[in-house]
Amino acid sequence: MKIDFSLDQLEEVAQKIIAEKPNKVILFHGEMGVGKTTLIKQLCKTLGVIGATSSPTFSLVNEYQTIDNQIIYHFDFYRLNHEVEALDMGVDDYLYSGNWCFIEWAEKIPNLIPDEHSVITIALLSDGKRSLELS
Repeated sequence: MKIDFSLDQLEEVAQKIIAEKPNKVILFHGEMGVGKTTLIKQLCKTLGVIGATSSPTFSLVNEYQTIDNQIIYHFDFYRLNHEVEALDMGVDDYLYSGNWCFIEWAEKIPNLIPDEHSVITIALLSDGKRSLELS
């Protein structure tokens, strides 16, 4: 799936992503500031998270619960220096839990990513819109 969108279309974009039935482990690629966290927040809302969501930049992982008791994990590995730091936090338990795992900066843990995963790549277009590809 490939689409171009503006930020006011985020709800529709999140619905389309979920409708594609991606793997529950999703890697988010894109430059800093392109909107990865903003999209993840909307995906959480679309999946039924009621409470506040935020970037886990300092905690590395945030856990959210949906209205139907699904668990969603949101990772931000930007600050990671070595893969072993992710192992020390028990990342394997999260990634193989069967729950949704949204991962920013997954390139920091390339050897730990499950084979079964999807990738969302976001790029900023010259007109301020974003280009998104789900693979």
